[in-house]
Amino acid sequence: MEEIRIHGRGGMGNVTAAELLAEAAFADGKYAQAFPFFGAERQGAPVVAFVRIDDRPIRLRQQVYAPDHLIVQDVGLIYNAGVLEGLKPGGTVLVNTTRPGEELPVGEGFKVYTVPALKVALEVIGRPIINVVMVGAFACATGLVRLEAVTEAIRTRVPGELGEKEALATLKACEQIGECG
Repeated sequence: MEEIRIHGRGGMGNVTAAELLAEAAFADGKYAQAFPFFGAERQGAPVVAFVRIDDRPIRLRQQVYAPDHLIVQDVGLIYNAGVLEGLKPGGTVLVNTTRPGEELPVGEGFKVYTVPALKVALEVIGRPIINVVMVGAFACATGLVRLEAVTEAIRTRVPGELGEKEALATLKACEQIGECG
């Protein structure tokens, strides 16, 4: 089972990002679960969402404490205690930033990818919808779900011109990270 923890702030679409990943996994014939962890936070407060993906039914029903992968939608959160906590050795860290990964305080033994998600979202979508950019970059960095499954999930959720722009933004995200898992 692969476990993903998504860190962001209220209003950044963390829950939607988790759901898109789960929907893409379903489209790929896998089992998945996506769920958030938050209380009565206001917009801008730290929010965490979780995703599990497996080839077998998932019976576990708890938060993800030892993720295989992290998606950090706000680079400022990478400096908070607890964001990197529990990340398995060799795990993937995907961060929304224009800075190179080696400048981030992630430490050794992890695969670090960065993507300027806000820049991509504004250029392609025309709005600061970074969660789809991050999900696209994650698909390409890890190979855990197919990019085509992500774009299919986006188009189902957001039909029309906006959905097409969001799907295109996922392709641009892959170009930004420069490699695919």
